Amino acid sequence: MHYVIIGGSAAGISCIEAIREIDKKSDITLIGDEKLSLYSRCLLSYLLAGVINEGSLYFKKKDFFQRHKVEAVLGVRANKIDLKSQTVTASNKGTIGFDKLLIATGSRSKMLDIPGVERTGIFALRTIKDVSGIEAILKKTRTAVVLGGGLIGLRAAYALNNRGVIVKVVVKSPQILSQILDKTAADLMQERVEKKGIEIMKGLEAMEILGKDGVESVVMDNGTKLSCELVIVGKGVEPNVELAADAKIKTQSGIIVDDYLATSAKNVFAAGDAAQTSDITSGETTLNAIWPCAVEQGKIAGKNMAGEKVKYDGSMAMNSIEFFGLPVISMGITRPRGGDYEELTAINKQKNLYKKVVLKDGVMKGFISVGKIENAGIYNALIKSRVDIAAIKDVLLN
Repeated sequence: MHYVIIGGSAAGISCIEAIREIDKKSDITLIGDEKLSLYSRCLLSYLLAGVINEGSLYFKKKDFFQRHKVEAVLGVRANKIDLKSQTVTASNKGTIGFDKLLIATGSRSKMLDIPGVERTGIFALRTIKDVSGIEAILKKTRTAVVLGGGLIGLRAAYALNNRGVIVKVVVKSPQILSQILDKTAADLMQERVEKKGIEIMKGLEAMEILGKDGVESVVMDNGTKLSCELVIVGKGVEPNVELAADAKIKTQSGIIVDDYLATSAKNVFAAGDAAQTSDITSGETTLNAIWPCAVEQGKIAGKNMAGEKVKYDGSMAMNSIEFFGLPVISMGITRPRGGDYEELTAINKQKNLYKKVVLKDGVMKGFISVGKIENAGIYNALIKSRVDIAAIKDVLLN
């Protein structure tokens, strides 16, 4: 048996561990497009902020591949999957045969399609290479413009603020963190962020980036020019599904998988940010591109590749952040649309405390907590259990 894994981040590494728990001897080859592997993307903003060093990024020891008897082909892209011959062709022109294949190609930062986006001084915050590039021009950076008010954008803003840079965050929507928080929670977080000197500019969109040798300013859709030496694009991520789609493996917004994380192709599985799985709160298939989901999916895919039959119960949106001492956690459906949902809320603005529970037919579907997040695990369990809790809904905010 020869297992091939495309992708060296959370899902791919978790898959290796699961396979080795069952199959100690078969060959495993991992193909990763970064020369550096085994690091957590979630911690990159803290590296940029100067809070941690590079050594703290790594979630596995450097001898991981050796100990798990894995041939790691790093700094190489997988260019083609041939389902008929069961081979993967890589950018180094090598061809690798497989008996079982995991596609864990992850996601990439969404970049802008506007004039000037090709200039130097424009970065995402997705890889160690991005951090290195930002570091290289940070000493001559007085002002930075962050495009996007989601998790990536605000993490970048926090990091640069911590390094003494003047930061302006441009948000197209009427609130920050619109994908994970309602307006009440977002406003509490915005107030904290702005008190620390980060300017939030809502309802605006970048139209052009100007400069000669580097970035000099960003032109907004209202004609305003924001002077800066650095631009961070934090507009979210999109899944890397092209490799699967080119092989005629079924895709929609992501790579479609069944309850066992198998794709439409025989002996091919998918996990992580690129996998489109069932959502336990909505009942629909969706992408939940977060680290814990990738780890769990990789583990279950690995077990099934090694011959077990383990069902994946589904994913759920979960996000936990803390900016300048104010922690926030959200799970599941936080901004319900339609009249079938019940929303329970409690707020204390003076103490920066807010809690929200979303119910549907007596079943908990979502949760937000600002300020105090110690009991978040209880709400997580209530959402995942899918039991009727209407009888105790009056105490859910306690």
